[in-house]
Amino acid sequence: MITRRQFAAGGLVAGTLATVPAAAQTLRLTMAGGAGGGAWSAIGNAIGETIRRESPGAAFTYEPGRDAANVQLVATGRVQLAIAHTQMALRALRGEAPFERAFPNVRALALIDPQAALQFVVRAASPVQSLEQVRRERIALRLAVNLRGTMMAIATEEAFKAAGVTFQDIEAFGGRVHFVDYNTALDMMKAGKVDMSVNMLAFPSGQLANATRDMPVRMVGLDRAVIDRMTRDIGTQPIDIPGGTYPFTPSTVNTVTGTVALLAGAEMPEAQAEAVVAAMLKHFDYLKAAHATMARMNPKDLPQTAPVALHPGAIKAYRAAGAMS
Repeated sequence: MITRRQFAAGGLVAGTLATVPAAAQTLRLTMAGGAGGGAWSAIGNAIGETIRRESPGAAFTYEPGRDAANVQLVATGRVQLAIAHTQMALRALRGEAPFERAFPNVRALALIDPQAALQFVVRAASPVQSLEQVRRERIALRLAVNLRGTMMAIATEEAFKAAGVTFQDIEAFGGRVHFVDYNTALDMMKAGKVDMSVNMLAFPSGQLANATRDMPVRMVGLDRAVIDRMTRDIGTQPIDIPGGTYPFTPSTVNTVTGTVALLAGAEMPEAQAEAVVAAMLKHFDYLKAAHATMARMNPKDLPQTAPVALHPGAIKAYRAAGAMS
């Protein structure tokens, strides 16, 4: 069962905007984000704090959630705000799995993570040097991906498919695919229960660096053909992880990256969307201090939400603040 943690807001802070949208005075917003203690939780609650600083009487609720479910919740109006990968939102717009139908009303309010690189980490003792090798040599790979319904799991499956091998093939070779959260995946690697774990996250990841400190590992890159197919099919972009990023990456690793955005439904009143974005812009220094992911960004990065279109209210706020033309 999803739990809720609600806090009432108070205290209008004088701002740089000439006026605060009228809808800001009566904001009642619920956000579906990620699991407690993770980056999405920290960023989501920080966004909530910017809203309550600007909107007297507003109420903000943060709910733990999961990528695909978050998109569907915001598309159907069950929550007003959601955090998800833009590539997952694109699948909703298209009506692609895991969605049973298209949700054309998904819109973006702000980019909140410009870099979520797909990182394939394999135990040093494993023979795997590429995804194609798994197909070619029919390797019984024990693979840990993220939970079902997450872009991390979908992107991992799409990468293997682009290399010519499905998850069903891996299990037919005698391997196994585990759908578990990343901490569990790393623990399973330490215990020798899986050979490879995959996640989409910024680099260098302190979580990954700490987990592999006493565990010999390698990072497996993607071939250009795989990268190109993923760019075409699921909207990821090529990215290189520079050599030396981790102790176990002496050379550049080629992979793909996704992005994460704050989403809303097209039905959200324009003034509400404007109020949320205006609060984020006014208190951007607070957001940067709230999590390292946002510390890498500046206000002009926020409207870069492609392939998901911005909500008109968000566009109005960005233009008023000079963050987009």
